[in-house]
Amino acid sequence: MRTVGSNGPRTQEALRAKAVELICEHGFEAMTLRMLAEGVGIQPGSLYNHIKTKQDLLFDLVTNHLRQIILHLDEVLSRSIPEPQERLKTFVAFHVEQHIIRRQEVFVGNSELRSLDPDNLRVVKGLRREYERRLIEILREGRLENVFRLSDEKVTAYAILAMLTGVCTWFKPGGAIGTAELIGMHTTLVTRMVL
Repeated sequence: MRTVGSNGPRTQEALRAKAVELICEHGFEAMTLRMLAEGVGIQPGSLYNHIKTKQDLLFDLVTNHLRQIILHLDEVLSRSIPEPQERLKTFVAFHVEQHIIRRQEVFVGNSELRSLDPDNLRVVKGLRREYERRLIEILREGRLENVFRLSDEKVTAYAILAMLTGVCTWFKPGGAIGTAELIGMHTTLVTRMVL
């Protein structure tokens, strides 16, 4: 019995959501396209109306996630106060919140880089650099305006990103610390790193 229409954006989104779920549960290599088809309620042969190969599916999942994150980050930063310190706070809040909301997509994007073929990996690394560049530019602006004290924007950016991204491995929504409190704590930690 079908639970999803046989074509169109609705099926594509259902396939993405189920694929992320299955990859998180089983890993990319262990997940089969048959499992995916069954998970969304379509015949295995119909899957090829939506994806060409398993590799294409993974590439789509990771690049779609990264492009959405970059797009949303740019929207949020465009509404932020232009001072570097406020832009940095905006970036921290965005990054932490997105890594809580999109925990599974982040997991797939980080843990399954090894499963991408070389050409696809190059594209994904380029998108990741695009995202990182936003933070590096904020830090550079702050250093040039003598607001931030740091010797290397890239090293500082990578240290910040490693700390902020770590929340998706240990933070549990509904636990003793709420999302807003977590964002506040990380904003304080990052601010102390650069002031």
